[in-house]
Amino acid sequence: MTLWDWVVRAYSADGVAETCLELQDSAGQNVPLLLWAAWTAATGRDLDADARADACDMARAWDDSAVSPLRAVRRALKARIPDLEDAAREAIRAQVKAVELDAERRLLAALEALTRAESGPPRSMLDAMVAVARVWSPKTPRPGLMRLAERLPA
Repeated sequence: MTLWDWVVRAYSADGVAETCLELQDSAGQNVPLLLWAAWTAATGRDLDADARADACDMARAWDDSAVSPLRAVRRALKARIPDLEDAAREAIRAQVKAVELDAERRLLAALEALTRAESGPPRSMLDAMVAVARVWSPKTPRPGLMRLAERLPA
């Protein structure tokens, strides 16, 4: 199963979207990166320290240059704006959201391209996400990662 297909299936599981947004907004984590780490574990792909570092560097570049600025614009357009029709604002917001999603999908494709082929049995998704989260930021949000691992499909 491709990473994108797995992420779409995983994100639709009960409680996953909410947990991902909490990890993103409250803990500063990169959701595509976390889901990539979980997918590698679920599909038996091995991630060494270099692969985790390369993935975090790539995710940070995408996040800084594309995803975060698009997310900021989308969120700014959520509130009513004087002298701008709601329908026009919502139409632009929907377009920005689609571009933001496309940027995240392209990040996932780039992360998948970094990944080695399956090399063994499934591993702990929690362990994989914790390892990547530690490279991403100085504080590892273990409780949130535990909730996410519990909700992700095997």
